[in-house]
Amino acid sequence: MIEAETRDTTDWGGFGRPIFDDPKARALSRVGVVDVGSNSVRLVVFDGAARSPAYFYNEKVMAGLGAGLAETGRLNPVGRARAISAIRRFAALAEGMGIRPLTAVATAAVREAEDGEDFRSEVERETGVKLWVIDGREEARLSAQGVLLGWPGSYGIVCDIGGSSMEIADLDQGKVGRRETSPLGPLRLSRFTTKKALRDHIKVVVQDLHSKMAHETGRRLFLVGGSWRAIARIDMERRDYPLTVLHEYRMSSQNVALTQSYIEATNPEVVRNRAGISADRMALVPIAVVVLRELVKTFRPKDITVSSYGIREGMLYEQMPADLRARDPLIEACRFAEAKDARLPGFGKILYDFVLPLFPKADWQKKRIIKAACLLHDVTWRAHPDYRDEVAFDNATRANLGGLKHRERVFLGLSLLHRYSNKREGSRFEKIFQILTVEELQQAEVLGKAMRLGAMLWLGAEEAPGELIWRPKKRDLELVLSAHARPLFGEVAQNRLSALAASLRATVNVTILDA
Repeated sequence: MIEAETRDTTDWGGFGRPIFDDPKARALSRVGVVDVGSNSVRLVVFDGAARSPAYFYNEKVMAGLGAGLAETGRLNPVGRARAISAIRRFAALAEGMGIRPLTAVATAAVREAEDGEDFRSEVERETGVKLWVIDGREEARLSAQGVLLGWPGSYGIVCDIGGSSMEIADLDQGKVGRRETSPLGPLRLSRFTTKKALRDHIKVVVQDLHSKMAHETGRRLFLVGGSWRAIARIDMERRDYPLTVLHEYRMSSQNVALTQSYIEATNPEVVRNRAGISADRMALVPIAVVVLRELVKTFRPKDITVSSYGIREGMLYEQMPADLRARDPLIEACRFAEAKDARLPGFGKILYDFVLPLFPKADWQKKRIIKAACLLHDVTWRAHPDYRDEVAFDNATRANLGGLKHRERVFLGLSLLHRYSNKREGSRFEKIFQILTVEELQQAEVLGKAMRLGAMLWLGAEEAPGELIWRPKKRDLELVLSAHARPLFGEVAQNRLSALAASLRATVNVTILDA
């Protein structure tokens, strides 16, 4: 395989050479990670494209291992039994999946409890799983690396809240810098009996963190952890936000303040049911939102971004060689999907070259979304023809894809919807379309209809059928076809070209080259 890799002289252009056939990538094709936290115990099995893997299996038990730790100094007995039972199950599942040994870490509760070492020994004795107990700064580093799994080259502040602690780390140019830990987990903070005492304590600790991190204001704040995600979900519900995907959800400082007021003024059961949050998690939210508000007031971030990637993804990132880390997670995931599900794998690259002239002002960020769309343009072909447009939109907007803002996610989904449908009016997704500007709606339609045309001109994964020439000032669109592609340009293809021209408000002509 390595020799073949050396001999390959294919020009991959802006796509870069595929990595999921590389032995280093295949070694990461299925990885099992266990995270033993103060509140929850979770197993995640990653699978698929090594740079942006799918969640092959994901199970969580809210064990409450750290409940009462601040008062007793020991792990919660009931939580301890539940955690060991969960890990025993996880070990059996992993063995059935052929992925043992599991990579397992324990965080604040186990490292701080006086019976933590005894618990660790019991876990290994009872389940065969070896727990690595990490300190707060290492926990912060791994969480920050999890953010990098989704956003290579990120900069800002990563804040990971668990049950018993809160970690903070600096990101600059894709590297983890200074890290600090604090006792600001909501399970630990539940010992405070008055709101004033709670707020005063949080304020002192957050200001100390700010001093230690020596941060200037106006940086992005990445939020990692279940309590932050629950708050974001409540913020979505309060705002009636149309796309309920937590990863890369953005909040402003004002949003945080309004959501804190909403939580404090509304019956917790009402909030929980509206937002779809578990009772165990909801019990921690009123404390966690006080921490978040103080964090935002002190650090004054330019924006606040929710990351579904954290310590578990950071453990996967830890195992990646540098060349995998540098790859675009969105493109790699889309390429993997194309290779696995498309009828003509490799045609996405041809299609990208075919449609790109329609977007002469596209910057690198827009081009990567166009590239992703072309790679995904045919992966939903197995769906019923009447529903392919909806399935394509759902797949793009709901899928576990890293490196996508919500606006980009909707643009990608809408372009794929138009790959299968000329119109979007009357769609059940119309409310979600509101995330895009009028210009973005039009561009997504053009991209989708261009892919719809290009899909009629398959010659193979290596041969381009022709090219589109777009003269925007003259509103003139020309399709230049190779002689080889001429038989493919039938009635349906002609109709699709006309639909594309209508979206561009352009006149159209066709040139067919001689053999």
